[in-house]
Parts: sequence; C-alpha cells; structure tokens
Amino acid sequence: MRQIASLVLSSVCFLGLSAPLSAQSAPAVSSNGSAEAVQPPAMLVADSVFITPDRQLIAKGNVEAFQGDTRLRAREIVFDRESGKLTITGPIRIDQGGTVTVLANSAELDEGLQNGILSGARVVFDQQLQLAALQMTRVGGRYSQLYKTSVTSCHICEDGKPPLWQIRAQKVTHDQLEQQLYFENAQFRVLDVPIFYLPGMRLPDPNLKRASGFLIPSWRTTSQLGTGIKVPYFFKLGDHRDLTVTPYISSKTKTLDFRFRQAFRRGRIELLGAYTRDDLYPNEDRGFFYATGDFDLVNSFKFEFDLKTVSDNAYLVDYGLPNLDRLRSEIAITRVKRDSAFRASVIHYETLRDSENEDQIPSNIIDVGYEKRLFPTSIGGEFRLNLDLHGHQRTADIDVLGRDVTRLTADAEWLRSWTLVQGLRVDWKMGVSIDKSGVSNDSTYPSSSTRSTPRAALTLRYPMTRSSGSGMTHFIEPILQVGWANTSNADVPNDESNFVEFDQGNLLSLSRFPAPDRREDGASAVVGLNWAGYSAAKWQAFATVGQVFRETSIAEFSKTSGLSGTSSDILLAGQLRLDEKLALTARGLVNNSLNFSKAEVRGEWTGTRSNLSGSYLWLGRDPAENRVLAVSEFWFDGGYQVTPNWKANANLRYDIEDSRATGAGVGLVYQNECVTVNISLNRRYTSTTSIEPSTDFGFTIALNGFAVQSGNKEYRRSCRKS
Repeated sequence: MRQIASLVLSSVCFLGLSAPLSAQSAPAVSSNGSAEAVQPPAMLVADSVFITPDRQLIAKGNVEAFQGDTRLRAREIVFDRESGKLTITGPIRIDQGGTVTVLANSAELDEGLQNGILSGARVVFDQQLQLAALQMTRVGGRYSQLYKTSVTSCHICEDGKPPLWQIRAQKVTHDQLEQQLYFENAQFRVLDVPIFYLPGMRLPDPNLKRASGFLIPSWRTTSQLGTGIKVPYFFKLGDHRDLTVTPYISSKTKTLDFRFRQAFRRGRIELLGAYTRDDLYPNEDRGFFYATGDFDLVNSFKFEFDLKTVSDNAYLVDYGLPNLDRLRSEIAITRVKRDSAFRASVIHYETLRDSENEDQIPSNIIDVGYEKRLFPTSIGGEFRLNLDLHGHQRTADIDVLGRDVTRLTADAEWLRSWTLVQGLRVDWKMGVSIDKSGVSNDSTYPSSSTRSTPRAALTLRYPMTRSSGSGMTHFIEPILQVGWANTSNADVPNDESNFVEFDQGNLLSLSRFPAPDRREDGASAVVGLNWAGYSAAKWQAFATVGQVFRETSIAEFSKTSGLSGTSSDILLAGQLRLDEKLALTARGLVNNSLNFSKAEVRGEWTGTRSNLSGSYLWLGRDPAENRVLAVSEFWFDGGYQVTPNWKANANLRYDIEDSRATGAGVGLVYQNECVTVNISLNRRYTSTTSIEPSTDFGFTIALNGFAVQSGNKEYRRSCRKS
C-alpha cells in the first residue's frame, strides 16, 4: 500500500522553477513585524515513506509530491534535516500549472531550495520550447543557469538526427522574475549547420505575453522598390501601452513604420503611420497617418474618432497597404438607448482618385441625428420622431462647382400592426417629413427652400407554412403594399442620391433614395413574394421576388437603378446554405425584356481541406452613374491544405469586359511545431496617372516557441522507427 505524508516543508518549493510559489501563498507576519510568505502544505505520496534514526526522511518508489499547482515525480527523495540537504534520484519530472515542465536525472538542493544543482536537466515551456543542458544550477531562488545548452521548439527524435533548427549556447540564464532568457556564446544552427554566431542574446520566456524586443522580420520585393527587409521592434511602455517601430530598408526606399497603442480605463487609442524617402518621389517626404480610438463618456455617451491622411495618391498601393480610393475621417459622439438614439459627427473625405478634383467634391460634412420612439396607449402602435441636421461643403469657391448645402429635416411617423383571425398580417404607417434646405455658391438653385412630404402606406402579408413527412418545411408569404406620398417642392440639388440600390431591404420603403435630398412622389404599389425552405438534412434556402408600380415615373431614377419608369424591374434575390459548408447569395434586376441590368452572385465553400470564396458582378452601362462602359468582373480567394504542414492559397480578380486580370496572387505556407514559413507573390495589373502596375514578393520565417502564437500542435512530426 502506498503511504501518504502531509509535510509542512519548504523543501518542495523548488518545484516552481518558472515562478516562485511564494507569489501564490498568503503573507504572514514574522516576529520582527515583516511580511513573510507562508507556503501551503506539501503532500508526499510514495510506495514507502519513513524517517531514519539519524533524522532523514526517505520516500521511495513512485514518489509524487504536490504543492499548489505543482507536481513532482521521482524515484526517491531523501531529506536530511541536520544538514538541510535534499537529494532526489530520477528520473525526475516537475510540472507546474501546465506551462513549465522540468526533467532531470538527479538533483541536490539546499534546505531553502534557493540554490542547488540538477544534472541532465531539460526545461520545456508550454509543451513547445525546450532547453536541454548537461547541468542546471538554481541561484537565489530566481535564476536557473543551464550549461552547454541546446534550445529548440522542434520535435526531437531518439535516432540522433538533429532538429530543424536549434540554438546552442555555452550558458543560458533564465530569470523567472523578469521572464527572460539570456544566452552567452550562442550559435544558431539549421540541421546542425552553424548559420551565425552571437556572443550575447536575449529572448523572452514563452510564457511572457508582452516584452520589449525584436519581432518576426520579413522580406519584401517589389518591381518598384526592389528587395528590402522589415525588422520590427516592440517597446513595452507599461502594462497599458506599447510602441512598435519597423524600419523598412531597400535599395530604393528608407521607411520607418510605427504603431502606438494605449488602453485607458474607459477607452483606447491606436496610432499608425510611416515616414518615407524613396526614389519614386525623389526629394519628397511621403507617408501616411491613421488614428483611431473610442471612449466611454458619462450618461452612456461614447466618443469615437477615425482619422486618415496620406501624402499622395499612390503611397498606399506602393507600400502594400489596403488600397482605398477615398480616405474617410470622422469624429463622432453617440448615445444609443432602448427608445432613443443620438449621433453627431464631423466627416472629411480625401480623394485618392486621379479623376477627381478634391476641391469640387463634398469633402467636409456635418451630420447630427436624433431619433425617439414612443408607444402611445391611446392609439396603440409606435410613434417615431426623427431630427436630422446635415451640411456638406466644397472647398472650391466657384459657382455651381463649389456648391455648399445645408439641410434640416424633421420627420414624424406612426406605425401600427394587426393580425386578423385567418392569419392575415396588416401593417399601417403614416407620416410627414419637412426639409428646410439652404444652398450657396450655386446660382441655379434658390438660396433657401422648404419641402414637405406627407406619406402613408398599407401592407398586407399572408404567411403560410407547410411541413412534409420527409422533414422539409416550406414558408411562403405573398405581399401587397399600397402607398402614397406627396412632395410639395423638389427644387433642391441632388448631391447625395446619385447612386440608388434597389434590393429586398428597401422593397417596401416609400422612398428608395439613400438620402432625404430626394424623395419619391405619387401613388405606388408593390407586389412581392417571400419563400423559405428548411430541411432536416441541414440545408436551407430563401428567395424574394418583387416589383414596384407607380402612377407617374420619377426622372431622378437612372436606367440601371431598376426603378425608372412607371413599373420597376423585377427584383430577384435568394440565398442557399448547405450544412454550414456552402453558402450562395444572388441578387439581380430583370427588365421587361428579360435582360439583367444589375446582377451579383457571392459564394463561399468551406471543406475539410479547402476553402473558396468568390463574387461575380454585372452592371450595365449608365452615364447617369458615371459608368460609360458595362462592368463585368469576378474575383475569388481560396486555399487548399496540401498536406498537414503545407497550405497553398491563391486570389484573382478578372475583368471580363476588358478580358484581362486586374490583380492576382499566390501563396504558400509551411508550418509545423517549430517554424512557420510564408511565401507570397502578388501582381497588380491596373494603372492610373499616379500608379503603375507592380509585382510584390513577400517572405517571412517565424521560429515558433518564443512567445509566438503560431505553433502547429495538431500536426506534429513523428519519429520513424527503423
């Protein structure tokens, strides 16, 4: 029978080789008044436990000792109370909290276990990075010194073959308080071949989440900037803020990227930017700056900002940043409650399109909106009140081309619904909006105008369901809406509603313009049908068909909007989902000649070893929407897990109308438990006045184990038996 001894010994505190156990124990007050750590009792379990006449405690056979979250296993433990010497006979295994494991052949430690020697020691961090040494010495309860050490995160086989990579050092010191590893006379080896030598080196303990030091470098080659290297350095500026600085050096550019982050008690900020001097724009300063943040204010108010600026139109494309054609900066204050919403924002647009003159587009915008919901008991239903203040300004001081507009809108609406005995659903809404507009720098419009638009609509729905014995459920809902609106004055410029989208989201709207500077007028009717199918075989489908009829046509609707004339194009929309693997979404507008004026198909497939997503878009030519040629293009992005360690990915964007690709890319990723290699090649074919076609080649190597969350633990290499 195995024996158990409950021992109040400091002797098991050596188990905490990565973090002192005293940090987890409660303090006590010593005789001199100072606080001392009180160790929790240690539990010792062995086949036999006895005390010899010379005051030695001996535990033999399958020895296990527990203290806190630390567990020690050994063949024998001998504690000499007179000399304070602890001798442990291995094989020894020490596990602490599932993050650090120490293996050794034998150990000798002093009574306080702050100092001692472990022979044939091996330390494993987070079941990944391991340090193997001939001897490990504990010093002062804080430092572990390993001599003639090999460090790697690769799986090591017993056939004597070297790991893929390793760091060999004459001495490695682990500071458990600072959670740092210090190397002396270190060699970095690949397949046991020395690559480079460093007399001294510091790396973070894998259990350290944030530490100052170098991050993963990357190589980037482009046809415009040549071959360069990026070497990021992370500065820990405290527990709540940090700075990452990344020099980017090539034969044609000298760039310094930076990212600053800080978290506050009630918010956060992030600053991102770069400063560049390159051969593409000789003797000119280039760069970009982004700033984002949000803060919680009093009374549920929130403050948000998102600021962007760039030195020139081509910078983002030249340096592989997200390719934006306009930069939108905004400062906003919001408050959202159950029955009210408020938002005030200042917006600035900076165009990166060579075809646009920034002085002649509405670049400065102010929006203030407030919405309140009320539920009157006397008439039932819901009452909504909206107040909206909008203003946009062009910087050009030119008649017509420099037009500035302000608008104040007040809108009130009452909604009420009934469900009749036979299941017929009746929805009623009525309301009125008043728009007060002011126009300056445009002699073709009055400087001030007021417009009122009363409106009403009655909607009938008749939802029906049917279930079959095979587990299939059908839902079908015919829809009929009759609406009316009367706009008293439409003599205001159209600055915000030039592009209209007709879809299932606004099928039943009384005005399908995206902004209040334009409103639909006259009597109208909508007929539609919703269908949904649900199968027990884990697939589901949805479909919508609808069409709008009007008393008179509205000239502001363009040809391809699908809403021109007295009868709109037929709206077709649908979605199909199969067992969370395949998702297809389609939407199109079909005119009276059964031709599509707009069509869009999106799909996504997720398999066991592959994933694929793509889209197809067709837009007919329409000068009213600044589209003199039809648009027909598709793009896709996919990946395939070739082997457990190799993954290939590719992307393509192809212009069918021009019969040429606008962009393409391929990539290859190799990943195992100790290394991640990422290779990518991208080509951009499009060009403008400021942007030339370019090819971008990227290459990064990450050594997993040193606080890098990229180790592949699922597919570890196995050792082959001969």
